[in-house]
Amino acid sequence: MNAPVDAADDPAGRIVLLTTSHRVAPGLLSWQAWQALRGADEVLCADPAHPQLPYLKEAGVEVVVAAPTARDLVDRCVGGGRTVVVLTTAEGDRRLTDGLATLAGSGREQMPALELLPGSYDLPGARLLDLVQVMDRIRRECPWSRLRTHEDLAKYAIEEAYELVEAIETDDREELREELGDVLLQVVFHARIAEEAGGEDEPFSIDDVAGGIVDKLIHRHPHVFGDESAATPEEVREIWLRKKGEAKRRASVTDGVPLGQPGLALAAKLGSRVRTAALDVEVPRGEGVGYELLALALRAEAEGSTPRRRCGLPPAPTGMPCARRKGFRLRVTRPRHPPAPPARATRPRGRGALPGAALVVAGRAVPRAPGRAKPASVPRAAPTEGLSGGSGGIRATCAVLC
Repeated sequence: MNAPVDAADDPAGRIVLLTTSHRVAPGLLSWQAWQALRGADEVLCADPAHPQLPYLKEAGVEVVVAAPTARDLVDRCVGGGRTVVVLTTAEGDRRLTDGLATLAGSGREQMPALELLPGSYDLPGARLLDLVQVMDRIRRECPWSRLRTHEDLAKYAIEEAYELVEAIETDDREELREELGDVLLQVVFHARIAEEAGGEDEPFSIDDVAGGIVDKLIHRHPHVFGDESAATPEEVREIWLRKKGEAKRRASVTDGVPLGQPGLALAAKLGSRVRTAALDVEVPRGEGVGYELLALALRAEAEGSTPRRRCGLPPAPTGMPCARRKGFRLRVTRPRHPPAPPARATRPRGRGALPGAALVVAGRAVPRAPGRAKPASVPRAAPTEGLSGGSGGIRATCAVLC
């Protein structure tokens, strides 16, 4: 039996509901929690597999595995001035708290003092641990997920990034939160796959990924974590580029530029690298729209603008598809019976095309509601509902509407 508290302090006794978080290492409890446990007349726990039990036993705290009702707890305390600690999870025990509230609200019961004591609690970011655990179980038990490879998931990373940009550009806070979660899922999924690497590939985990970016951020922010100082964004950029150069030690200014990105973005990125390095590189010249677009992209990047603005068109958020900006409704539907191609129709081809799909564009404007309301939309009856309008072939098809 644990050392009893002084009954004179609370003649009616005391019930302490001690909550703990499974996201905190077992045994790491607050000082107040240890005081309550060591001073209690009785410690109860309904879960025989509670992660804290082995550590409490090692510390000399006797725990009785039992699931008392609210009536039982009151009877254990009242009369003898006893203190009973009930060990629960971070979510508490709804059945027990509701029962105690009912007894206290009746006005006919002598009630002991009731105390809710957090023994351990979550720090910011604790739910990331849940995500890692959930992803681990899905990888082990889901027939689809356990077969996925990095190559299988690559397309989803691009799609989720487009949807995140779309949520930002439409100023949709709810969508922004959801799409950030979808992007985070890609990171955790890839990291979980990487744990199973074999052969010449060295495995790594989500902890390695997080540790790497933490080290990088600290290294590139010596004005925050070190002795350097930076008073302006320009000074911060200079420090960032210098620290990045020290770490990468690239042989060419084009090293590290992903060649799979869209053409105009690639041209602008290459132009940025050349301009940052102060290199005198002549722009390739020739006949055709390709050379014109290249020159336009480089000129726009140098001026901190976009090719669209250089053409004298109204400015638009980066990546915003023209069809949505003009209020067009865009939908892809699968016909029940494949129709013969219309004489003047052009079937979508390339990355955005769907087999047997017909592109349906209602060429009437959809009025934009005031404030942050989204444009009116069609019912989700089509296979492309929910796709980001800024992605791949769909965006290219929208562009012809301009």
